[in-house]
Amino acid sequence: MPGAIYAEGLVKTFGDVKALDGVDLEVPEGTVLGLLGPNGAGKTTTVRCLTTLLRPDSGRAVVAGLDVLKQPDAVRRSIGLSGQFAAVDEYLTGRENLQMVGQLYQMKAKAARARADELLEQFNLADAADRTAKTYSGGMRRRLDLAAALVVSPPVMFMDEPTTGLDPRNRQQLWEVIKQLVSDGTTLLLTTQYLEEADHLAHDIAVVDHGRVIAKGTSDQLKARTGGERVEVVVHDREHIPAASALLDKYSLRGLGQGDTTVEEHMRKITTPVSGGAKLLAEIIRELDADGIEIDDIGLRRPTLDDVFLSLTGHVAEAKDEDGEGARDAEGHSKGQRAGKEAVK
Repeated sequence: MPGAIYAEGLVKTFGDVKALDGVDLEVPEGTVLGLLGPNGAGKTTTVRCLTTLLRPDSGRAVVAGLDVLKQPDAVRRSIGLSGQFAAVDEYLTGRENLQMVGQLYQMKAKAARARADELLEQFNLADAADRTAKTYSGGMRRRLDLAAALVVSPPVMFMDEPTTGLDPRNRQQLWEVIKQLVSDGTTLLLTTQYLEEADHLAHDIAVVDHGRVIAKGTSDQLKARTGGERVEVVVHDREHIPAASALLDKYSLRGLGQGDTTVEEHMRKITTPVSGGAKLLAEIIRELDADGIEIDDIGLRRPTLDDVFLSLTGHVAEAKDEDGEGARDAEGHSKGQRAGKEAVK
């Protein structure tokens, strides 16, 4: 049986641009899949195809046991969606926005009011509940949009870069909400550009680039592909670079095919991929001291999103417009968004 979310060979083109080029995904029930990639990689297009906002040119998708192409109405009743941009009615208050969503899901008025009050408290919006949404800051609108996606408790949720525009405190708060949802049995597909976010939330990660899934695995597995941890040492005297480099080279994972020790002469910095964490770092410091090598700085660095992408694709995770997601029209909508509007007309 396929997972709660399943996609096989999804293809979607916009004119001459192939946004999706055969995407395969499977998300087991009650887990989080982090769809990781730079702007323009195809993450949002994938979400739109899985949530019936776009029709793929080819391929197959099943969500909550329902065929996305054959049973779109039933799919919509079984999912929650928080898009990349806040979709709230600016002329309604925060409370009215949430009550309206509840009633659209055919909740009774009393239940919709109670759920709205609960979510307003949960997302720190209670004090602004009776203000119109047009008076909200960008972060507040984002929180209201996320609250609206949670008015009902659907078995499958899609969140497209949900922490965009949130400060660290609200981001952490949202992570806790997501963890609670999943612990209660919700299956979640989460798109993000941030490895840290995937670290906190995702059971598995699929890395997307140029419309293809180029790697799958846990966060630790993906980091391991870039060499895992790295020790960086800045020596005080340039003349100590060869000795420090030779010392660090003993700890390098190059024998496992993970990369060599590198030297940046102008910065007096030596970097080597290692495995062993803080314990190994302490050992290296003792050896450097015993050899009389004075250092200005030393640290253990974990891979970043750019490290992962550089390792997997040869380029860093920079914004680009290769699937139409980054290109905006006069209203601020991307090609994918315009196509999505057409799909639901």
